[in-house]
Amino acid sequence: MKKLNRRQFLDHSTKSSLGMAAGVTILSNAASVRGAPANEKVVLAAVGAGGRGSNLAGDFAARGDCQYAFVCDPETSRREALIKGLADKQGGAAPKGIDDYREALDDKSVDAVIVATPDHWHALASIHACQAGKDVYVEKPPTHNCWEGKKMIEAARKYKRIVQVGTQNRSAAYNMSAKKYLADGKLGKVYFCRIYNQKSWPNFPMQPEGDPPAGMNWDRWNGPAPESRYNPTRHRNWHHFWRYSSGDIINDAIHQIDLARWVLGVTYPKSVYSTGARYEEGAAETPDTQVALYDFEQMLVSFELTLFTPYMLKISPIIRQATDKFPYWPQCATRIEIYGTEGLMYLGRHGGGWQVFGRPKLQEGVVVAQEKGLFPDPEHKENFVQCIRSRQTPNADIEEGHRSVLLSHYATISYRLAGQKLMIDPTTEEIKDNPEAMKYFKREYRSPYAIPEEV
Repeated sequence: MKKLNRRQFLDHSTKSSLGMAAGVTILSNAASVRGAPANEKVVLAAVGAGGRGSNLAGDFAARGDCQYAFVCDPETSRREALIKGLADKQGGAAPKGIDDYREALDDKSVDAVIVATPDHWHALASIHACQAGKDVYVEKPPTHNCWEGKKMIEAARKYKRIVQVGTQNRSAAYNMSAKKYLADGKLGKVYFCRIYNQKSWPNFPMQPEGDPPAGMNWDRWNGPAPESRYNPTRHRNWHHFWRYSSGDIINDAIHQIDLARWVLGVTYPKSVYSTGARYEEGAAETPDTQVALYDFEQMLVSFELTLFTPYMLKISPIIRQATDKFPYWPQCATRIEIYGTEGLMYLGRHGGGWQVFGRPKLQEGVVVAQEKGLFPDPEHKENFVQCIRSRQTPNADIEEGHRSVLLSHYATISYRLAGQKLMIDPTTEEIKDNPEAMKYFKREYRSPYAIPEEV
């Protein structure tokens, strides 16, 4: 592949997108087609071949109406492992392995890219894909900082691209029913909501810097983050370092935060406050204990995180795939509690379902309404593929994903400023009268991995 500098690449990608229609292979039939002929399949490129990237790739390939043409990852071993697995699912048709995704973006047969990299790469890869005329499925969280989300929305709208965020709870029928239950006023007036994210994720020691493993392009993996030598601790525990992520409030809790914001029908908070600490010693920079408070109009929402609590249980695969089993709510690690004047709703992500409790009779709980659902991963992928064909707005459009992840970013900024209360301007999404806080609104990028001001 001919190497382009950033300006050449952006110019080339923009020009390519203008003539993309002639090379698109989108199905005209909006119905899902299993086992579609090769020339009618949605052609995909995987950007990121780690655990989640491999899971997504396997599921999309297994649909029968999608086929992978490229697998991009800076680690050769992971890339080759996914290529082998996809070749088996695609009847021997192996995608091409690359470590620079621009080659896939230059290929007119590619309809969409699936971005499942570490967090600090999500925005740049997605924006480049939009500029090249590709639709995007980007894993959560969609951004590393507040500013990136604004640029992703601009790119999606400018190039008329479908950008679906991997917050699959928005594709679950039971969550849609929960949202309607609240909108219909059946829980009464809602003034308070608690969001939880509790699990075991112990701290770890810092290892010395050194050379990257054979077959790894460390500079490309490090990408938009500050330049540094390879460090195995940062590489394998990137979730807990500011240069790559913001800890579990953004890594995993974004599922609950997005679901709660959606069903509650709220957008921007008036103010945000967050405090906490990293109590267990080790190399991690992000907190293992954190509380955030969001003050909306007529509603207060709290978020609570603990990473030293192995007795808190994420919703198991058994419950996710059952039609009649609910989590044990007091020890559900990812529950949402919604307090209305007429009842209390427990809501669980990823197939947990929801139950509404009324006033107990003596010591017995009274369930007044409930609905169970299944883990909505297949439905979310189906929605993305259908939107590629129909050009309708997807369930987890990038604008909604951006608004939700802002709540995580605001809390992170408050935490990093020792618990400063941040006042939010809903018209600009910026933090009012606080230059110190606005320093965290956007990161410094290193060439050639910078997001341009004009996308």
